Amino acid sequence: MLTSRRIYLPPVSLIGPGALQDLKSDLTDLSYQHALLVTDKDLVEYGVAQKVMDVLTAAGVAYTLYDNVQPNPTTSNVNEGLKVLQEKKCDFILTLGGGSPQDCGKAIGILATNGGDIRDYEGIHISKKPSLPIIAVNTTAGTASEVTINYVITDEEKQIKMVMVDKNCLVSIAVNDPELMIGKPASLTAATGMDALTHAIEAYVTKGAYRWTDTLALEAIKLIAESLEDAVKDGNNIEARSKMAWGQFVAGQSFSNAGLGFVHSMAHQLGGVYNMPHGVANAVLLPHVERFNIPQCADKLKDVAAAMGVDTTNMTAQQGAEAAISAIETLSKAVGIPAGLAELGVEKEAIELMAANALKDVCAGGNPLDVTKEDAIAIYEAAM
Repeated sequence: MLTSRRIYLPPVSLIGPGALQDLKSDLTDLSYQHALLVTDKDLVEYGVAQKVMDVLTAAGVAYTLYDNVQPNPTTSNVNEGLKVLQEKKCDFILTLGGGSPQDCGKAIGILATNGGDIRDYEGIHISKKPSLPIIAVNTTAGTASEVTINYVITDEEKQIKMVMVDKNCLVSIAVNDPELMIGKPASLTAATGMDALTHAIEAYVTKGAYRWTDTLALEAIKLIAESLEDAVKDGNNIEARSKMAWGQFVAGQSFSNAGLGFVHSMAHQLGGVYNMPHGVANAVLLPHVERFNIPQCADKLKDVAAAMGVDTTNMTAQQGAEAAISAIETLSKAVGIPAGLAELGVEKEAIELMAANALKDVCAGGNPLDVTKEDAIAIYEAAM
């Protein structure tokens, strides 16, 4: 049956080698005066932030640097960044990095116009006013936060990740320049790449999926399966980096409009309790959650296998679904993802509480098969 849809996308996206330089003309045309540049210390140290500063300077735009964002951004990061923004009277935000600076910048932008505490905005479409304008320059092929209506902030006190789904956090301009991804460490490339694959697969099987999001998700799966291993093996491979940039870009558009599932619900708990890199958590959990989901979406998982390069012509839906899980595990191993959670320091004693909290996560409702606490415990145990 035909249904009306509301689709959220950034008004402008610049993507491909050299896209950062294309941003100069956009900045020149806009009336912004002073940017809060939200990033992390590694990107400053490695000179990536300087490339963005040079573009701002060339466009005649002043900037103030906030580079204290942690790998899993916290409420403290958000409050610090907001204080700097207010003190310097910045009129827009430029985020630079992977998901952490992007999410932190979105949170700062929401508080700048809506006020309150960032904890007030956990949930779906809570804010009333659009964020302060944000230009998002992405440096990893993973989270796609630069094109989504999602952001995640860690509550240090409760040791949980708060998930915000909010149309008001959508950025004004998204920039994906694979030249900024050149030379990134293999471990980071692997983790962020598997994060993007998880986005695409969960978007394809989620309850909220529809024809447009399905098309994007399958294209993303294909691009990532073709290029991730090459990008990990040779960080200077611009073709592989470009394919990954496109793959995560379309995966982000897919899940931002379709939703995610229980892989993310469980991974958020690992990030909150163990500060585990989000992409690694997703990669370890993905095959186990999708194996649980087979009874509900075997046909779709067979499509995933085909998109990953498996010849599924003579397979049943069940066989195709098992082939998809095998392909995920093979790719994960090939790019160096740890085999299980125990290897990452997860303790069995933490599982019950994480399972209970995962059920409260905003992504849980999108899983194709409803999950109980006992199911969640069993999945965590299987992933150990």
